Amino acid sequence: MKIGTQELLIVLAIAILIFGPTQIPKLSKILGKSIKNFRSGMAAPEEDKDTEKQ
Repeated sequence: MKIGTQELLIVLAIAILIFGPTQIPKLSKILGKSIKNFRSGMAAPEEDKDTEKQ
């Protein structure tokens, strides 16, 4: 299931209506940091497994 351009525009319009145009950059920054932390957290157990084997 892919999200098309129309769906993205609708979601963006709803987000602007709910949060306002000034809050969108702040929310995207927070979302980016959250994704980065999640990915590093997922990579950490793999690194722990590698160090345990050695």
